[in-house]
Amino acid sequence: MNPLSKRRIALGSMFFFVGLCFSSWAARIPDVQAKFQLSEGQLGTLLLFLPLGSVIGLPIAGWSVHQYGSRRVIMIGSFAYAITLPLIALSPTTWVIVLVLILYGMLGNIMNISLNTQALNLEDQMGKSILASFHGLWSMAGFTGAGIGAGMIFLGVSPTFHYLTVMCISFLIIFAAQRFIVKEQKVSEGGGLVLKKPDDLLLRISLIAFLAMMAEGCMFDWSGVFFKKVVQADPSLIALGYVAFMGSMASGRFLTDKVVLRFGKVHVIQTSGLMITLGLLISVIWPTVIAATIGFLFVGFGVASLIPVSYSIAGRSKLYSPSVALAMVSTISFFGFLIGPPLIGFIADLFDLKVSFMIIALNGIGIFILSSIRKHVFLAPIKS
Repeated sequence: MNPLSKRRIALGSMFFFVGLCFSSWAARIPDVQAKFQLSEGQLGTLLLFLPLGSVIGLPIAGWSVHQYGSRRVIMIGSFAYAITLPLIALSPTTWVIVLVLILYGMLGNIMNISLNTQALNLEDQMGKSILASFHGLWSMAGFTGAGIGAGMIFLGVSPTFHYLTVMCISFLIIFAAQRFIVKEQKVSEGGGLVLKKPDDLLLRISLIAFLAMMAEGCMFDWSGVFFKKVVQADPSLIALGYVAFMGSMASGRFLTDKVVLRFGKVHVIQTSGLMITLGLLISVIWPTVIAATIGFLFVGFGVASLIPVSYSIAGRSKLYSPSVALAMVSTISFFGFLIGPPLIGFIADLFDLKVSFMIIALNGIGIFILSSIRKHVFLAPIKS
């Protein structure tokens, strides 16, 4: 096996480890609620501190990766991220867990930027699109973490022991992968904290990622509610829409790199936008179990490629280093993930859930338009 293939496997395992840690935390949220006797509103407030930490971590990540290189940030950040997971379960008070969740969110996005910077460097060396496969491994880790969490809950294992087990698995992955995580070539321009205005390329790709993340956040938080209240599915089938969306998104990411190589990034973005619109319209117009499931499958495939392809385009900015460009795109797109779910609820209160999903369907049209105007700016080649 050649050195680049070994690096690809090692880097993929690091993406998997980050996804495993995140999904393991999510699997035990009900235990956190029970431990501190939180109402739904109080739990919702508590959960906001993790994305708050993510937002804080984004400019720090861009600066630190540019200043010290992605390898050093990955090696320090990965151990810190794994160790922070059991600290969540060990938190004695809500004030302590608030601070831990902020730290966990910060470290999560620091890992996100540093791993994607390393992946872009490897993509340049291999001379072909590979970024989406790493995001696919993160999604696969989400299923794995959820499965492990369900098993731990079934066996009555405490969150502390569960998280310590995941931490030990993470350490094994980190130790096995560390020698293949290399120091990339230093980029001298475009460094510093993310305080600069994005250029035309980064602004438009950020807006595309923003619309994609808004749709993704809505599907994460509202797919079950849609199946319950609009589709009026049997209780045993309420999770079907979420599973369909997640399954198609995860599998779609493993297919994205090959599709990009054949059809190009612009066509993939355009098609993805139209698939989001088509999927949501099918679900709203024909709210039956079969039709809505097919619609959610379309949305999953549509969302699958947009973030990895957006990152791949952003990482080739001529004005900014890859880490800073990624932090810019992540900062803008992440707000879409935060704004989307509350917006759905607000519109649903004024009208109904069908209207909310119809409005989110317009995101796909927006993605298509943004990627069609002056599309030559997206065509920067992979560096060789």
